[in-house]
Amino acid sequence: MQKQVQITNWNRSPTLNTVLMVEKVLRKMNESVISVAELKRRLPKQVNHYTLKKILEYLEESNKIVFSSKGITWIHNSNSNLCRAVAKGLKL
Repeated sequence: MQKQVQITNWNRSPTLNTVLMVEKVLRKMNESVISVAELKRRLPKQVNHYTLKKILEYLEESNKIVFSSKGITWIHNSNSNLCRAVAKGLKL
């Protein structure tokens, strides 16, 4: 008699608090690149790997991070002067 393996479907979305927690750690990191393992160590609470992966996908789609094989880099800049200069193509 064989046992049937039931696969758990993880269709849950991360909570806003979890997204903000990950975003805060990435925004305040001193290094230019951080690995996923190091990010997990720096988070104040443990986050499920699948949930963290979904958060990183969201942050990359919203142009806040770049996620590559070397690690994660925060690229979002909220400086309004810089945004205007880039939009206008202002020469510095």
